[in-house]
Amino acid sequence: MIAGRLEAELHAALAMAEDPAASASERAEMLMEIAMGLQLRPKTPDHLIGAVALYDRALALCPDGEPLLQARLSARRGTALQAIPEEGTESIERARHDYERAIPVLASSGRPEEVAEAEMNLGLVLQYLAGTGRARITDAIAAYQRALRIFDRNRYPTEFAVLQNNLAAAFLSIPATDEAGKMREALAVQAFEEGLKVVTLIDHPSEYAMLQNNLGNALQYVSSGHAVENNQRAIEAYDEALKVRTRETTPIEYANTIANKANCLMNVPDDPERPDRGNDANRARAKRYLEEARAIFSAQGDVAKAKLVTEPLLELERNRALAG
Repeated sequence: MIAGRLEAELHAALAMAEDPAASASERAEMLMEIAMGLQLRPKTPDHLIGAVALYDRALALCPDGEPLLQARLSARRGTALQAIPEEGTESIERARHDYERAIPVLASSGRPEEVAEAEMNLGLVLQYLAGTGRARITDAIAAYQRALRIFDRNRYPTEFAVLQNNLAAAFLSIPATDEAGKMREALAVQAFEEGLKVVTLIDHPSEYAMLQNNLGNALQYVSSGHAVENNQRAIEAYDEALKVRTRETTPIEYANTIANKANCLMNVPDDPERPDRGNDANRARAKRYLEEARAIFSAQGDVAKAKLVTEPLLELERNRALAG
């Protein structure tokens, strides 16, 4: 149920869109602008649901002779549906339908950037649905690759970096059960590194930190005969991410990164030149990071993640007891 104040705002928006002095197309565009405003900084899921209702009304108003406007409305509605938190996949499935309906029209009559944005969002939707068995991850990869034809590194560095991150995540989501799996892992690491070639700590701090954190995760878990070297590179990547992610400014992201770094430290010898001497110091550092991450997750109300970092903490305690 939409909250009272928001419901009143929606009624006012719909009333404005019924202005007989404006054409149906103009009224549909007016509703689209208002819906986009609701999406910009949604305070609750109700704002996203309200945006979807406005897009629905705009599409009902839009004349059949305006296929490009219909496609733009569908693509924008897809972004609102995609952002609605829910248990099932109903909204995500609707978003998929909207993108698949809009993309051919945008490709023939719209701007290239509109097509690329819709392809990128379709990729995200397909990647999510692939995790539930309702889509193929290869279709998500293909959508990202089509978006990269427009969002190239020179003209759209931020979008290029985000797409490389998404592409890498898609590669890593495919189980590495054969030699092709190792190739996909290598492609994922390469994609993260490609993204980092176009974003900088100063100009794109959020994207830079995201890519460094995810590169660290990829390096930590890839199948390789160079585990120690990969883990050391992963720690360097996490340290780069932590130049942006701080406990004060981005507590959840900071906690994610220090937890990832802790898991890596647990498998890194204190002296890479003398691995036989063990890693007691690194395990102690890992314990401190995990305890800090758990405290942050608990304070932020993220019970699932607090529980998740408790498991390696218990493992460290068990190993310490056995060693003692």
